[in-house]
Amino acid sequence: MTAQQPLTYDAFVELAATDQAVVGLVLKGSRAHEGMTTEYSDHDLYVVLTEGVATTLTRFAGHRTSELDLVILTLDEFRAAGMPGFERYALARARIVLDRLDGGIAQIVAAKARLDAGEAFRDAGQWLDAYANSLYRSIKNNRDGHALAARLDGVDSMRFLLELLFTFDRRPRPYNKYLEWELGRYPLPGWDTRKLLAAVDRISRTGDASAQRCLFSHVEAQARRAGHGAVLDAWGEDLDLMRPH
Repeated sequence: MTAQQPLTYDAFVELAATDQAVVGLVLKGSRAHEGMTTEYSDHDLYVVLTEGVATTLTRFAGHRTSELDLVILTLDEFRAAGMPGFERYALARARIVLDRLDGGIAQIVAAKARLDAGEAFRDAGQWLDAYANSLYRSIKNNRDGHALAARLDGVDSMRFLLELLFTFDRRPRPYNKYLEWELGRYPLPGWDTRKLLAAVDRISRTGDASAQRCLFSHVEAQARRAGHGAVLDAWGEDLDLMRPH
């Protein structure tokens, strides 16, 4: 393509579909999230190549414009992408454009959307402890009159909380941009989405100690049911500061 004729998404998909080295095309980002596309949305496309087959499409590696971003990688590299890593959620909600492996590409994407039980249990314990740490600091700072510190620690606690709650459900946490989209379509079991988002919003804005304690009471109950009581009990008497008065 010339400078006067920039490479478009449709043109590239048509080109890639004729190349037998391509075994999959996977679209991620806002174009893969219904209702999230804006006039500024580009097309983020993974191009999955079979091993050992020559293709001229590699000349597009690193291609990035306001219309089209391309990631060109082998099947093994695609299988490993985001496992673990920041890309996991993006790929978990990606849209399959081309799958020449009779559903094999779709299976790889589906695997990224579901944490295995051991991984989820281990990670949940770590996120729970991180959440409790920031929660404790926020409430203590609130008590001691350090308003800014309380708010900042409250914001940190919400980040860890969301990681924890999605890990409990064995799902990668969505990016902030897609949090409401995700919960609106795939609610977290045992949580009222509207109330949860309202609490996250209030705590992030104000560091409100009573709201944090109320939220913690629900988290503690879920964590103990999930087998993480030891993580909480390690906090000893400090739990009293985190619980509702």
